[in-house]
Amino acid sequence: MGIVEIIALSMGLAWASGINLYAAVFVLGWLGSTGNLELPPELQICSDPNVMAAAGFMYFVEFFADKVPGVDTGWDALHTFIRIPAGALLAAGAVGELGQSAEVVALLLGGTLSAASHATKAGGRVLINTSPEPVSNWIASITEDVAVIVGVWSALYYPELFLAGLFFILLLMAWLLPRIWQGLRLLAARLKKYFGKLWAS
Repeated sequence: MGIVEIIALSMGLAWASGINLYAAVFVLGWLGSTGNLELPPELQICSDPNVMAAAGFMYFVEFFADKVPGVDTGWDALHTFIRIPAGALLAAGAVGELGQSAEVVALLLGGTLSAASHATKAGGRVLINTSPEPVSNWIASITEDVAVIVGVWSALYYPELFLAGLFFILLLMAWLLPRIWQGLRLLAARLKKYFGKLWAS
């Protein structure tokens, strides 16, 4: 792999892991195990049948958990402690051939990118859950799943295109995150007021 391909794979896995870690690992493992991709040595473990089976099973669980309002928020909260470190490790594994200093840089950048994509997904889902209808949850969840699969695939086969798209995704997240945070603060204030009235009564 060239330097552009390595950067695209590293940052692509970090971004995707913040949204759906299990889909990212399964797609990576499937491409490696079918011979469609020669994985870096540190990521070849993803092609192990046991790893793929675990990732596939957990993706199956997440596919349904992610579409139930409330359950998806709890699932995202739990995965704050899973997606971010896993994304950082996958990003570091993708650049392992470049040396330890590159791994440390990828670990830091990958962890930050995973945290940003996870925060955007999780915060956005909390706000979507305020809608009384369930359709928006399904649309958001399926869109996220497709984005992860297409993103990992494009990072591997069209790295320049992926990196250009990632630049715009980063701009979008930078625009969305403050608005999501403001929305969460307003929601928390409303809930506090609502439960305060219940307590008073």
